[in-house]
Amino acid sequence: MTAIETAHDVPVQVIEPRRGLAGLDLRELWRFRELLFVFTWRNILVRYKQTALGVLWAILQPVFLMIVFTLVFGRLAKLPSEGIPYPIFSYSALLPWLFFANALTQSSQSVVGASNLLQKVYFPRLTIPIAAVLSSLVDFVVAFGVLIGLMVYYSIVPGWEIVFLPLFTVLAFVAALGVGLWLSALNVRYRDVGYTVPFLTQLWFFATPVVYSARSVHEPLQTLLGLNPMAGVVEGFRWALVGTAHPAWGTLALSAAVALIVLASGIAYFRTLERTFADVV
Repeated sequence: MTAIETAHDVPVQVIEPRRGLAGLDLRELWRFRELLFVFTWRNILVRYKQTALGVLWAILQPVFLMIVFTLVFGRLAKLPSEGIPYPIFSYSALLPWLFFANALTQSSQSVVGASNLLQKVYFPRLTIPIAAVLSSLVDFVVAFGVLIGLMVYYSIVPGWEIVFLPLFTVLAFVAALGVGLWLSALNVRYRDVGYTVPFLTQLWFFATPVVYSARSVHEPLQTLLGLNPMAGVVEGFRWALVGTAHPAWGTLALSAAVALIVLASGIAYFRTLERTFADVV
């Protein structure tokens, strides 16, 4: 048998670039689910590698922020907290916000950080930023235990509204992944993005009702607040967990719509640029 005949017997798979949402193959992502798990677990290990406190940092960050916010905004500024103690008012909002902020930081650097792997082997590039966002969920789950302790301490029992908590968690994930896809793709082409993410998250924090109530914001700023997908998430978390007044349905619907639009456009933009990742990164 000649070398040419042998070469013809070898199965060949041709990988062609696809663009936008039309090229999104969810079955391919499912086939690579084990790789997604490996990337997620690697991100968690790298984050806490050679740290003295390890995963306890996921608790210390929101707890210290809660203490500072309680002293500054609760005691000194005396911002309204909708009839609940300010520590739990701020902490219940810090949980989804810190998940979102950490997810942006991790996902924005995810593709650039995997440059060596991108140049050697094929796999769905979307798994990289998705794994970065999923790894941030671990901190969220760990820090959630502190919230349960606070609710026990202040004798706050969730009502029937808690059944909506998974929906607000999914909405936070959608918002984080959508923005993360934009940032991770842009960071490959423009490395300035990595320097602007901390500044972006700081501005976004003050545009999100974490230390203040959304009901203290009046029109037309109330409508503008709805354009922030995390505004609906934060207000929804408080409503579902600690029994504050239900979020304005118009604001919540607008936040959800914006989150879905950002996710769809982020996928489309990421898919458009991913064919150049190996060359540019």
